[in-house]
Amino acid sequence: MKKSTGSIFMVFIAAIFLAIGLKSCKKEENPIKFPVGAFPDSVIKLPDINSEYDDYNLDIHEINGNYALIFSSNRGSAGGQFDMVQGMLEFNFSQTSGEFKMNAAITQSAFYTKLLSKANTGGNDFGPLTLFSSVDGYEYMVLSSVNPAGNLDLYYLKNRPVFNNNSPDVIGPFPVKYLNSSSDEAYLSFNINQDTAYFTSDRSGNFDIFLHKKPADTSLDTWFNQDFSGSISVDSVNSSSDDKCPQVSKKIMVFTSNRPGGLGGYDLYYCIFRKGKWSSPLNFGPGINSSSDEYRPVTGYHPQFSNNFLMFSSNRPGGKGGFDLYFTGFKFP
Repeated sequence: MKKSTGSIFMVFIAAIFLAIGLKSCKKEENPIKFPVGAFPDSVIKLPDINSEYDDYNLDIHEINGNYALIFSSNRGSAGGQFDMVQGMLEFNFSQTSGEFKMNAAITQSAFYTKLLSKANTGGNDFGPLTLFSSVDGYEYMVLSSVNPAGNLDLYYLKNRPVFNNNSPDVIGPFPVKYLNSSSDEAYLSFNINQDTAYFTSDRSGNFDIFLHKKPADTSLDTWFNQDFSGSISVDSVNSSSDDKCPQVSKKIMVFTSNRPGGLGGYDLYYCIFRKGKWSSPLNFGPGINSSSDEYRPVTGYHPQFSNNFLMFSSNRPGGKGGFDLYFTGFKFP
């Protein structure tokens, strides 16, 4: 017996609802395949930052999710005098594909233009450090500049914190009397509690890394302006060669050295703070170091990535010329 047209229509409607029901019960595929990112372990050049001249001695400072870059360059004098230059770094990754993207460029922010116009001197200026002190509520910049006697001394500038587009007044530069000697001093760094300062000096004959304790409740400018006091050599790190550019990030110290056993010239090393002492230095290896010079390493961390990033300068072949700035990822033990 033939089915009526109405019955056929009802069967058709039921089939549609059944298909919709089955589809709604099917679990949708989660588009997030990479909940955290990973900085690539390949060494990346910064073509929109680097020049045909020397670009090195980088410092990074996080601002609103991006990173302000301040570094030494002799581009402004066509290879002569070194001054501070500003730039910006930003990066992200896709949680669907894991693809890492990075952008770095020279910038001209109003505040950093003001800061660097005061920081740059008539001589060479190296090794910037920017930090905020919770003790007095000031932001500081410390750099190493040539003093009237022809040696490198540490100098500092300070300003009220930068918010949005404000451009607070900057005072300085003033000498860091507490650490400066008749030798060369450069590349200041602090631990996370700002109660220990690390820096480079050749007061012992060659360049070594020294430390000096700071009372945690003392403001930086008060501490800087005390009369000179001798510092402690970090013997577990130093060698009979030149050891420079310490940067401390939590339990990790990175630095550069031309000690024997490296890949050539200056290499990058790291050591770990364990049981109240810095471990013996470890070479970053051929994935980062080369037969050329690698200089002034700086590490950074971002909570959305599983490893650290490392920025440094090198005069290896393949750059734009002289020292260039580079970026890579690294997983510390």
